[in-house]
Amino acid sequence: MKHPAELALHQYLADAVNGKSTISEETIERIGKDVTDAVRRQFGSGSRRKEFGLRMSNIGRPTCQLWFEKNKPEEALPKPVTFMFNMMLGDIVEAVFKGALTEAGIAFEECHAPVSLELDTATVNGTYDLVIDGAVGDVKSASDWSYRNKFESFDTLHKGDSFGYVGQLAGYAKASGKKAGGWWVVNKANGAFKYVPADNIDMDSEVAKLNSTAKTVEANVFKRCFAPEVETFRGKTTGNTTLNSACVFCDYRYSCWPDMVERPSIPSQAKDPKITSYITIAEEHK
Repeated sequence: MKHPAELALHQYLADAVNGKSTISEETIERIGKDVTDAVRRQFGSGSRRKEFGLRMSNIGRPTCQLWFEKNKPEEALPKPVTFMFNMMLGDIVEAVFKGALTEAGIAFEECHAPVSLELDTATVNGTYDLVIDGAVGDVKSASDWSYRNKFESFDTLHKGDSFGYVGQLAGYAKASGKKAGGWWVVNKANGAFKYVPADNIDMDSEVAKLNSTAKTVEANVFKRCFAPEVETFRGKTTGNTTLNSACVFCDYRYSCWPDMVERPSIPSQAKDPKITSYITIAEEHK
């Protein structure tokens, strides 16, 4: 365990499973209010699209993605019908998680008003999830794969941080004048949870990146952030290149790479090869 609060939370939940703990009416009402607010927020905006602006929730993302959000939002891939339920799952997990923290006797502070980060060319606002022992934390619900791989440690998260979670946490910490704590991550598949501390975060470097992002967005010049990856098979290059792994979940990947071809893996000898996004294909494979 990476945080003292984890032990208290595990004990409270173990007692709950065995019928040895209760939950206060005040906490139940608070969870209910948070979920009600989330339903209203998620389902109440209709089809209206908010005007683009830098926020804590997007300031850590790649600038190429932000360019599309600012200039060509209509080219984003349509959200699946499961999107709203997925968002609500995250909101419900956060509400219940905070309730469990309260009942476990873990003192924490929530952000009830936006905090502002003053960058060189922009002011970025946002609200963090909670503060424990003077350190800003974020509550995330994750798929089983992300829980085991992406959120394995700070280093693995930082290495593949296409959603900008590290920059977001750094922005919250800088804006609030508090330490950068880490992420409370809940596995949506089985309910497992853990704390991933931002123990190796370089605040100066992360804030410098946020400043650079704000300046790039203001300049409004498009430049891809990620190059195609060289495909290999059994330790040898195939001559093909594929979509960068950082771009896999980007809503604008088809607009960014209009000549991309999705087809079964060319070198694979499996009966059902995985579908691969090819940027270039060697002549002999065409």
